[in-house]
Amino acid sequence: MVDILGGRHLLTRKGAAVEAEAALQNKVVALYFAAARCGPSRDFTQLLCDFYTALVAEARRPAPFEVVFVSADDSSQEMLNFMRELHGTWLALPFHDPYRHELRKRYNVTAIPKLVIVKQNGEVITNKGRKQIRERGLACFQDWVEVADIFQNFCG
Repeated sequence: MVDILGGRHLLTRKGAAVEAEAALQNKVVALYFAAARCGPSRDFTQLLCDFYTALVAEARRPAPFEVVFVSADDSSQEMLNFMRELHGTWLALPFHDPYRHELRKRYNVTAIPKLVIVKQNGEVITNKGRKQIRERGLACFQDWVEVADIFQNFCG
């Protein structure tokens, strides 16, 4: 992820900027393409929030996992409201960063919501993250981490 988001800043749910390299180093990264106006996005966001919370926020040993929200909202205010209302404590690419559109093209996002799981170099582990979380829950994370080529001491 450092390869494709290197040099960029990401936002926390509270609006603070963090460096992408530091935040994503040695982690499996889920690029979450969604929008507040989209009913399926709103539905899946709650499931993703629970998934993230179990793996990272409330885990005794947080998993090497991070979500980066790539908004398809119509305005920065809509994006921020969606983040504050429903999102977990994950990160987001700023609304005004034109790289949002490049990521949509790179990962062939034609419909939302879409959850693309990637390695540190941006290579796709799966573009069916949403389906896998719905069908397998936390068990899918171990599969992702095994092919992610990251240093890890995680046992799910």
